[in-house]
Amino acid sequence: MPTPVADFSYDLPEELIAQVPIEPRDASRLLVLDRATGEVQHRDRFSEIIDELNAGDVLVFNVSKVFKARLQIDGFEVFVLKVRDGEIDALVKPGRKAKSGFDLGGFMVIGKSDDGIFTLNTGKSAIEMFGFCEEQGSVPTPPYVKAGLCPIDRYQTVYAKSTGSVAAPTAGLHFTPELIEKARSKGVQIEEVILHVGIGTFRPVQVAYIEDHVMHAEVVEIDEPTAARIRLAKTEDRRIIAVGTTTVRVLEGVVATIGEVAAYSGEINMFITPGFDFKVVDGLVTNFHLPKSTLLMLVSAFAGREHVLAAYQEAIGHRYRFFSFGDAMFIR
Repeated sequence: MPTPVADFSYDLPEELIAQVPIEPRDASRLLVLDRATGEVQHRDRFSEIIDELNAGDVLVFNVSKVFKARLQIDGFEVFVLKVRDGEIDALVKPGRKAKSGFDLGGFMVIGKSDDGIFTLNTGKSAIEMFGFCEEQGSVPTPPYVKAGLCPIDRYQTVYAKSTGSVAAPTAGLHFTPELIEKARSKGVQIEEVILHVGIGTFRPVQVAYIEDHVMHAEVVEIDEPTAARIRLAKTEDRRIIAVGTTTVRVLEGVVATIGEVAAYSGEINMFITPGFDFKVVDGLVTNFHLPKSTLLMLVSAFAGREHVLAAYQEAIGHRYRFFSFGDAMFIR
């Protein structure tokens, strides 16, 4: 039987949608969910996650960096989704004028996919295009954030280093350098992978059944030394804790693609839904996600839909802040 998207819905009071990041970063609240029992615990500050971490745990961060992907060019809004040497994929508004061959402020339209994504010839290398975006663009904060533009440094993790995401891997926004150092001092192993967040992360699910939803591929990178250390941790039965759903998609996506955690650089199309067999991830740091979103489906796959939705109701009852700038969950 197909699974209705409506199974992953819930009602959220609008005032619980966080509009600005909290200061300091680790002052957000933390809900701890036991995925085996559904038991929920409340922590006053995210920094208390240190009490949930054990020596030998492996904390895996996505170190992708957000770039200023929203451009205003000759009366058009160009939302850059993916950058390659000489080309970009983008959403263009208004799109009706942007026919093949149309010159959009020096960028030539050369194609359009069935789902409305344009390919533009830029005449720039990828590095030059990222520089152009940095000079001319703005941060593409989520549409439910009404408080105006967010400073780029607050829509960026403190450990971001590899430019390429159009949206932040927001679970990592709660970490400070001091908190990461505390984890290291406790014997927690820190590892880094890359997934450049694209449109697949935030595009709404517009079908009735999750089996009919098509994800977009995302660029993933993990080097062999990192992969080897994670493989060793698994053989030693140490916990692999993913910081964010993007990190889950790296680790589980690589295994699904090549059979093990190993060096990989390329695109992966990973839609994780209930019934998925997790091979790598044992714990997850994540935010509270939008109703009917692919991210809520992933979290439900990891901890069980009933447990997750019950935890969300508990969070609503305790007035947690939701979505990108909101509070956090630790699923153990």
